[in-house]
Amino acid sequence: MNYLTLEHVNKSFGEKMLFQDLNLIISKGQKIALVAKNGSGKTTLLKIIASEEAPEGEQAKILINQDITIGYLPQDPHFNPGSTVLEAALDSDSEEIKAIKNYELALISEDQDKISKCLQQVEILNAWDVESRLKEILGKLNLHRLDQEVSTLSGGQKKRLALAKILLEKPDFLILDEPTNHLDINMIEWLEKYLASQQLAIFMVTHDRYFLERVCNEILEIDDGEVHMYRGNYSAYLEKKAMRHQNDSSRMDKVQQLYKKELEWIRRQPKARGTKAKSRVDAFDHIEAEAKKKSGPILSPIDIEPQRLGTKILELHHVTKSYGDLCIVKDFSYKFKKGEKIGLAGVNGVGKTSFVKLMTKEVRTDSGKVVLGDTVVFGHYNQEGLQLEEDKTVIQVIRDVAEYIPLKKGHKMTAETLLERFLFPRSQQQVYVSKLSGGERRRLLLLRVLMANPNFLILDEPTNDLDVITLNILEDYLIQFPGCAIIVSHDRYFMDKIVDHLFIMEGDGHVRDYNGTYSSYKASSKKDSPTKKAAAPPPKAAPASSEPPAETPEKKKLSYFEKKEYNDIPGEVETLEKEKKAIEEKFLSPDLDSQTISDLSLRLGVINKTIDEKETRWLELSEHV
Repeated sequence: MNYLTLEHVNKSFGEKMLFQDLNLIISKGQKIALVAKNGSGKTTLLKIIASEEAPEGEQAKILINQDITIGYLPQDPHFNPGSTVLEAALDSDSEEIKAIKNYELALISEDQDKISKCLQQVEILNAWDVESRLKEILGKLNLHRLDQEVSTLSGGQKKRLALAKILLEKPDFLILDEPTNHLDINMIEWLEKYLASQQLAIFMVTHDRYFLERVCNEILEIDDGEVHMYRGNYSAYLEKKAMRHQNDSSRMDKVQQLYKKELEWIRRQPKARGTKAKSRVDAFDHIEAEAKKKSGPILSPIDIEPQRLGTKILELHHVTKSYGDLCIVKDFSYKFKKGEKIGLAGVNGVGKTSFVKLMTKEVRTDSGKVVLGDTVVFGHYNQEGLQLEEDKTVIQVIRDVAEYIPLKKGHKMTAETLLERFLFPRSQQQVYVSKLSGGERRRLLLLRVLMANPNFLILDEPTNDLDVITLNILEDYLIQFPGCAIIVSHDRYFMDKIVDHLFIMEGDGHVRDYNGTYSSYKASSKKDSPTKKAAAPPPKAAPASSEPPAETPEKKKLSYFEKKEYNDIPGEVETLEKEKKAIEEKFLSPDLDSQTISDLSLRLGVINKTIDEKETRWLELSEHV
């Protein structure tokens, strides 16, 4: 069943063509992710699909199935500023949602007659499913103050509220622009499972590669204005894209050889174009354009020579800090060593940004002390970012910081070269900041920090709004970076790839110092697993009573083989979880060939399915133990 069809859609931004003659069909059950560089028109395409923006081209058509409902999550959602969280979440044309909205507002008013009428309407419409979904979704997205006015919410809270609103409506087709931005890891994992389990169509933009791997079944890529569709999840996309580039490479070798041959011929001819074979000249122009095409950035290691870092770097001695009743950190001590890259993780609102400001001495401790080495030069990329001057060009913004950064062996990297490495070609370096997309601005802000050549990086949510290609370049940069780094991120893939040491902020001031990746931490801290349930002590016997026991239905006893199956499942699940963890760690290796990626992806799917089946079976058997 087709939900949406695009035909011959074009879109340009000034002189830049974002995409041309785009054709796309989205059907029931398709979960498509859009992957492209920042500035390639990802958000624009989502707006066109959501009918928020018109396409270009006389032949352009957008056909939407009128029998389906559509939910659109923009990057920057807007609400009526006078509404409360509850009113905004339940602002819908659905009769069931309207009934629950009236009921919830009646409860707040404590008007018993109104409550009774609204309750009757909820019963007539059988809308209690909406009520339970409302509590689950708002709870999972940490939106508990239902009477709070929308105007007082932060940008991140508004994004979560907009997400809650469209999930509550249960549309047939979801259009999502960076749905994981402003979500903590627990929220992302919940949303991941929710979307993967729902029978709906999805078209989304996200930089979260684990999310891509586990939710999507197709990847649409825009590359230099051309559109490529790949069947399968993120790992399948990587495999098929590598094969496409390999084919392109062999084709380019032939084009280059033909170009050289034609170039020799064209130079032998008289200068007057009219004396040449016009068809051959036209063919040469086409071959020349093909031969000079770039298939993508060719990356080589950046051997940075950061400013010298002494033996004393950053020391925290029994640090404690609270804001009123909220304790951020309590009696925490740590001494940083050269080259350490530490991830800072925790739920939203636990105080990660405040903890970072304690380390940089922007905020004073309540007790304890922070000792900073004399040679430490911080490079701090924060969530709000710095303000960019709109009337400056890209290259001017970077040159305001420095003309070059020093490399090892006395070499230098110019501002222009660093910009090229992070996907700002020379032509775009002359573009004004006012013309950049949101993702391009974030990339430029990040480069301002790197251009200062710090020896201690603090990156607070650096992955938000960056495309997957830029993330790969940033990861390579950080892996080679010889200084220290603290990274605050909800991007699990990014964290797993860069850090193997974590500070986990668990609440009430407790900061857990954990040696390992985020995935290994998550696996070790899983609660309510079958293994733990099986190990739980038996319930205590009820005290003796003179009253005869009430009659209870006779419970079916397990057979010998069922008892054995029940006892074996926890160990089997534990073995599968270990294999799953090992596979996820293998995905982080840059040396995997396409066949291995395909095999591992298939095996991971089998493991996830088997774990679900075994856990379900264990619960069934536990009812008869």
